[in-house]
Amino acid sequence: MPIALIALILIILFFAFGLGILGFTLHILFVLFWYGIGGLIVGGLGRLFVPGKQDLGLVATALFGIAGSLVGGVVARHWLGLGAVGEFLTAVACAAILVLIVSGTSSRLPAKS
Repeated sequence: MPIALIALILIILFFAFGLGILGFTLHILFVLFWYGIGGLIVGGLGRLFVPGKQDLGLVATALFGIAGSLVGGVVARHWLGLGAVGEFLTAVACAAILVLIVSGTSSRLPAKS
């Protein structure tokens, strides 16, 4: 009888915490997926406003978009007191500035021989 009770308690604990951990993990993966999609959109719009050709891949564009979103969100919400549209425009502007900085520094590097 005590072995069955211990097994039942272990099964209940597994379902209580195991599924909770699985749900939490899926939530984190879902959030990271949407950060990547949002970063691609914001980074792509940021690249659109920078003149010239930038040698950036999709991952770099997404990372600049995510960084621009984070910096732009903090600046727009906490310093400027803007709403959602202002946060989005500030995020695109920050991503464009980051792309401009990186594309400006990479074009100044000497060519490889």
